[in-house]
Amino acid sequence: MSGFLLAVRTGFGFLSTIPVGITMEGLDELSKRSYLFVFTGIILGSLMGIFTAAAEYIFPSSLSVALIVAFVYYLTGFNHLDGLSDFGDGFTAHGSLEKKIKALKDMSLGIGGVAFCVISLLVLYSAILSLQGVIQSTISGDVRWLYLPLSVLVAEIGAKQAMVTISAFGKPIHEGLGSMIINVTNFSTFLRSVLIGGIVSGIALGIVGLIAFVAAIVSAFWVLYVSNKHFTGINGDCIGTANEVGRIVSLIAIIIALNLISTSYGGIVWMLL
Repeated sequence: MSGFLLAVRTGFGFLSTIPVGITMEGLDELSKRSYLFVFTGIILGSLMGIFTAAAEYIFPSSLSVALIVAFVYYLTGFNHLDGLSDFGDGFTAHGSLEKKIKALKDMSLGIGGVAFCVISLLVLYSAILSLQGVIQSTISGDVRWLYLPLSVLVAEIGAKQAMVTISAFGKPIHEGLGSMIINVTNFSTFLRSVLIGGIVSGIALGIVGLIAFVAAIVSAFWVLYVSNKHFTGINGDCIGTANEVGRIVSLIAIIIALNLISTSYGGIVWMLL
């Protein structure tokens, strides 16, 4: 198998629960081509979008949203959410830099990590539920039933772009799986992922999709800023945090964009989006 195809396969093994297998050789090839995170996000987001469409059709809104959130983590696993919990422990730890980094790397779960995860899941649920309502009030025509599935797709692309962004501009604080990615992800890799993710997001939701995609990138820089402030760098947990934050911020950006555009045009948003 070529290095590129091995990287593609490993992307699904690393970023999802799809049982394709992971090897150190595959991780090395994926690290060299971390722009493929976004490609993986496109496929995973498409599967999430299909599930979203089915859940929306079969179940009432609140239940469908809960099932959508459950499917997101069924498909992607809890590695990135675990990274967010470690990030929360490090963020909330008091004392010296060494204590903060120790809490970040500690395998045990602290109250900060619990709080960060609970808040993240609540906001993710609320964002999708709110987006349901906004779509009903601002979108008309045949595109309405597709808008939430496409929004979930764009949010997953944004999540993976956030991972590439923080890896490209961050510096590792210790050796590990995260540093493998950080050390070889550069500005060129970042631009490749932006091109791939931006095109698909724009095709999916037009200007709204591009706004959401850019918002995810901005959120990654915020996670990077916080990481540098508290830990003087980043690790794999910070990359996982960027993924979780990027997904949520993308959805919130879609909500804001739809409301603003609807207000500007004085009513229903049509296919120009």
